[in-house]
Amino acid sequence: MHKTERWLENKDNKKIIRHEDFVAGISKGMAILDCFGADRHRLNISMAAERTGMTRAAARRHLLTLEYLGYLESDGHYFYLTPKILKFSGAYLGGAQLPKISQPLLNLLTNQTSLIFSVMVLDGYEAITIARSAAHQQTDRVNPYGLHLGNRLPAHATSAGKILLAHLEPNEQHEWLEKYPLQRLTKYTHTDNATFLNLLHEIKEQDWCYSCEEHELGVHALAVPIYQQRSKVIAALNIVSPTTRTTKEYLIQHILPLLQETARELRNIL
Repeated sequence: MHKTERWLENKDNKKIIRHEDFVAGISKGMAILDCFGADRHRLNISMAAERTGMTRAAARRHLLTLEYLGYLESDGHYFYLTPKILKFSGAYLGGAQLPKISQPLLNLLTNQTSLIFSVMVLDGYEAITIARSAAHQQTDRVNPYGLHLGNRLPAHATSAGKILLAHLEPNEQHEWLEKYPLQRLTKYTHTDNATFLNLLHEIKEQDWCYSCEEHELGVHALAVPIYQQRSKVIAALNIVSPTTRTTKEYLIQHILPLLQETARELRNIL
């Protein structure tokens, strides 16, 4: 008799794997690391167990193993990430094509406008910065959103995130909304699913997105999609600026053409 194979599917990326090839220990270890973020720098055993759904005993073993391997440090009560974790982001940024190719173009945009530009990709609930222009002046070191490499922002409340969501298939958009309910971050954040889906349709039709104070008051942004030559959107190119420095009209009339031209250059290269 032939044994029936069991398959697992990752709901986020639709990847499948045979059950016998799936290593549960690695999955649980990564779940522990996923618990850490900008809003949660330190976790104790109880917090890790609650966030991952593990027992306290299992969470403790995984935390101690990650500490032993050098990815976590502990003060005896709380665990926190060590610099060793950066080797993964460094390996990605050093080997990925898009950050390398886009960096000089982002710097050129900043030299032309004195504004800060970024390339972002979608990862679950968030849009992640994978490339960012060098600051034009020292005073630009502190920027809206804290736009550093690896920075993660809620996709529904940002121009780049909405561009990326707009180019998902309709069924993928509905699945995304089911998994990540729209959270209010400011009084301008969209929280109604039907309204948000209509907005995504409009964004896809016009092929750019303007967002104002949906994530942070006093900040607005503009984004365009970055296409591969096969017409698949792989990232978003955006500019973020304080509302006291630029107007909506200025961004759309003067910055949007620059974003669109840069996105076309990237498409020709990729």
